[in-house]
Amino acid sequence: MKTLYLIGGTMGVGKTTTCQVLKTKLDKSVFLDGDWCWNMHPFVVNKETKKLVLNIICALLNNDIKCNAFENIIFCWVMHEQSIIDDLLSRLDLNDVKVIAISLVCQKEALEKRIQKDIDQGIRKPDVLARSVERLEMYQKLNTYKIDVSNKTIEEIVKEIIKVGDEND
Repeated sequence: MKTLYLIGGTMGVGKTTTCQVLKTKLDKSVFLDGDWCWNMHPFVVNKETKKLVLNIICALLNNDIKCNAFENIIFCWVMHEQSIIDDLLSRLDLNDVKVIAISLVCQKEALEKRIQKDIDQGIRKPDVLARSVERLEMYQKLNTYKIDVSNKTIEEIVKEIIKVGDEND
């Protein structure tokens, strides 16, 4: 049986960094960041590009699921609404696949500090801060396992994700 890890969270919470480390801790793993599928210029979010990106993500994940080289598929994306998760899962071939849906959450102050650091380093634009903070509470409504990353190291977060996966065998 394969395991699909869906790692959601607001911008700046640490999804990509966490998943890069998780990939090295899980045997036979592959990692896809949903943001990679939005790598366009100019950045355009509309009905057509949303459909395109979701189609790309599902095609890539289905290919990873079918590939015998992988036992663990890791996917991260903002996924701030249950409908996004449900739509994504409805398009995947999940026969013999265990799905572990996790939301990385944190305290507002910790998120502001993380994003401000990224803004100061030129990694993020200032408008991300308000949008990210606005979405924080949305994750509490999702049918996911919540991990508060406010005061945890990446290693602690990864260990907790693996533990959640093991407990759901």
